Amino acid sequence: MPMRNDPLKDRLSRSREINITVTGRKSGRAIANPVWFVLEDDKLWLLPVEGSDTQWYKNVVKNRKIRVDARGAAAEFEPALVTGPAKVAPVVEKFRAKYGAADVKKYYSKFDAALLIDLP
Repeated sequence: MPMRNDPLKDRLSRSREINITVTGRKSGRAIANPVWFVLEDDKLWLLPVEGSDTQWYKNVVKNRKIRVDARGAAAEFEPALVTGPAKVAPVVEKFRAKYGAADVKKYYSKFDAALLIDLP
């Protein structure tokens, strides 16, 4: 029997950008953002462009639910927070490998926080 997230994994494997939806920590509203990601086996890595200062990351810290949408295939998760430069550094390397070091340098300014989503 196929797993619940097979369509999501399939679309993630063919995408360069996804939409995430988080709950605003002050407004309580759903807020959608396009983000880059890295899919590695059953792990989905997200790297906020301004690290722990990124607004959507601050929202996830307050409300640990996040909806991931890859071209119409979507699911809700409770991600693990990855914090500290030493723990985030391997995630940054994954992003550099996928998107190129120049683009990561161009768009990302702080490397102290990431999210890990375990896909079932």
